[in-house]
Amino acid sequence: MELFETLIVIVHVIVAAGVIGLVLIQQGKGADMGASFGGGASQTVFGSGGSGSFLTKMTTTLAIVFFLSSFALAYVAKQKAGQVTAIGVPVVETVSGSSSESGEPSTEAGTANAGESQSASEAPSDSKPELE
Repeated sequence: MELFETLIVIVHVIVAAGVIGLVLIQQGKGADMGASFGGGASQTVFGSGGSGSFLTKMTTTLAIVFFLSSFALAYVAKQKAGQVTAIGVPVVETVSGSSSESGEPSTEAGTANAGESQSASEAPSDSKPELE
């Protein structure tokens, strides 16, 4: 899964740079008037009329690949988030017990050996103090 994610990230970055480059290369709508008065359109790499449609098609294709790679990265992130909540984060267990007849809460862990029990003040505390 790590190789798949790395491959998607590499493709995503290359396509993003390609989209940026293609958008910057394209001429705006206002440039058509200047090109018609001897702007040298016949000396372009793509011919006199072919650059607009070619660059537009390439930009559209790269934008579609960019969106698909974005969705793939979101899917991978969702899978990783599911693994983190299942493996890496401790789960807080609630004790579902009823109180005994003496009024003391029951424990699921069982009774401690005689002489080894700890009082409430000696027990280790994992909770953080509340801020007011």
